[in-house]
Amino acid sequence: MPMVTTLSLAAGNDACQLTELDIYMFKQGNHFRLYEKIGSHLITVDGVIGCHFAVWAPNAAVVSVIGDFNAWHADSNPLQMRNDDSGIWEGFIAGVTTGERYKYRIVSSDGKIADKGDPFAFSCEVPPLTASLVCELDYIWHDTDWMAKRGEKNQLNAPCSIYEVHFGSWRRVPEEGNRFLTYREMAQWLPPYLNEMGFTHVEFLPLTEHPFYGSWGYETTGYFAATSRYGDPQDLMFLLDTLHQHGIGVIMDWAPAHFPCDAHGLGHFDGTYLYEHADPRQGYQPEWHSSLFNYGRYEVRAFLTSSALFWLDKYHIDGLRLDAVSSMLYLDYGRKEGEWIPNRNGGRENLDAVTFLRNLNEAVYREYPSTQTFAEESTAWPMVSRQVSSGGLGFGLKWNMGWMHDTLQYFAEDPINRKYHHAQLIFSIWYAFSENFVLPFSHDEVVQGKGSLIAKMPGDEWQKFANLRLLYGYMWGHPGKKLLFMGCEFGQKHEWQHDESLDWDELQYPHQQGLRRWIADLNGFYRSHAALYQQDFSRDGFQWMDCNYAEKSVISFVRRGVNSNDTLLIVCNFTPLVRENYLVGAPVGGVWQEVLNSDAKLYGGNGVGNFGGVEAAPVRCGEMYHSLMLRLPPLAVLFFRSGSGL
Repeated sequence: MPMVTTLSLAAGNDACQLTELDIYMFKQGNHFRLYEKIGSHLITVDGVIGCHFAVWAPNAAVVSVIGDFNAWHADSNPLQMRNDDSGIWEGFIAGVTTGERYKYRIVSSDGKIADKGDPFAFSCEVPPLTASLVCELDYIWHDTDWMAKRGEKNQLNAPCSIYEVHFGSWRRVPEEGNRFLTYREMAQWLPPYLNEMGFTHVEFLPLTEHPFYGSWGYETTGYFAATSRYGDPQDLMFLLDTLHQHGIGVIMDWAPAHFPCDAHGLGHFDGTYLYEHADPRQGYQPEWHSSLFNYGRYEVRAFLTSSALFWLDKYHIDGLRLDAVSSMLYLDYGRKEGEWIPNRNGGRENLDAVTFLRNLNEAVYREYPSTQTFAEESTAWPMVSRQVSSGGLGFGLKWNMGWMHDTLQYFAEDPINRKYHHAQLIFSIWYAFSENFVLPFSHDEVVQGKGSLIAKMPGDEWQKFANLRLLYGYMWGHPGKKLLFMGCEFGQKHEWQHDESLDWDELQYPHQQGLRRWIADLNGFYRSHAALYQQDFSRDGFQWMDCNYAEKSVISFVRRGVNSNDTLLIVCNFTPLVRENYLVGAPVGGVWQEVLNSDAKLYGGNGVGNFGGVEAAPVRCGEMYHSLMLRLPPLAVLFFRSGSGL
């Protein structure tokens, strides 16, 4: 039976003790390691082992810790408010050990009582239970080699092919009630699969604790807690460690745009609107029924930035993808006229959010320069992935939502009509180098009635898979990093369901087998040819050979690496017709080897091609003084490599 006497911290000198500098930085919004000071931390005071608790609740009248150790009696362990105007309540409880459940009993100034989870808890009960858990994050990592070289793996001129995963539905165990895989079970399955498929990174939908499984993790309550659905923090660390040992970078979705209104969460935390705005025109998102953070409050900025750095620090995460950035940047996002409040200049931009994002990105790249931040931003907000010093938001990369929408709409057209939509296909190159773009086919495109990617393709069964192979080949050839949601690599026919496993049984069919082989070969070729990634964000890495032949629905372009000999020619035929004797410009003469063909029989195609290569003749085509006479397979993409680059 633990001792439950609250002791003074004056006798302790533990690292978690809040100093005057800590408080000053917290109030200024510049303390980005709050997880080391606030929350629950096991310490020893005068030889007594116990737990130090600290919580920010400036407007509360009384704060107590309730938990297993005091039979959930609020009178047993009241906390004391610091006398430094920080609004932090703290205390030490002897005898508390790892794994014990607790909450904060908060009595507001008007006498209302709320039992709140710890915003800084490192672990929580398995939902739907909501208590926080006393937890230590000790773990012996074995990813030294990865951490030493990840800066090279994450730099902007490196290959980046991302496999997006929703943890609970990638694979399940039907023999045991269709249960989730655990973190440690996933460590057995996922890293070898990613290596087999050639992906460089995996991106997990949020693994932060969330009460509603159907939110996919985007309604976060535990900004410092890995969801306990799949195991404890050390189990997740083991998975991430294993991924690193397999040479796979890890990106995690992180949701600082909004939070749920669950009673145990951040909302109305101390009886007042502490983390959120009080005015619903600023503090509530009607589309999501969620609360919005008050980025103008310094302590909230420090809380969120500390959360971001926490995952990079304690879990060795290699990148953070920020969800719903557009909703942060615009005060009128998802609102009708009169339902929002303009900024101090009369505009719709959320100036406090802009400041927060800039400060966040500066902190990430200052503290962890070998990592990256990704913005899911769907508008034309300028310079999202440009440095703050240049007037940008400071992200490393931005999702190219325009390319995704235009490309999917084009491919949904019957090939006979594609010539009328040709401009939609080639428009992306006009802005392709304005940001550091990721080309995403994410979970959002295969859910909520949108159907699977294969279902979006027109034609019969063969044409659908030919179209999808063509789509992926065009994507891998197009400037920008790559992202593909799980199941899309083998053409899962059913729309993604978060409470079901992927349809792995579909891999018994030849079309699915061929498509998965195509993705693996695309990734392998991509990673071994600098022309496809080295100059993703420079116009020097791309040149049209022909983008104007809308009538034939054929495009051709060149990708270049820094080395002038590192050149690839890519030709796409978006119709189901074989194009005989099709003339395509080439930047140099000599033999051009056909190195990838999506119509090859091993991918499920017909085997139409150019017998391994073609010699460029000194015949002018467009602006080129050499050209190739090609046989273009139907609904297919061809990759050619210059003999000088062999």
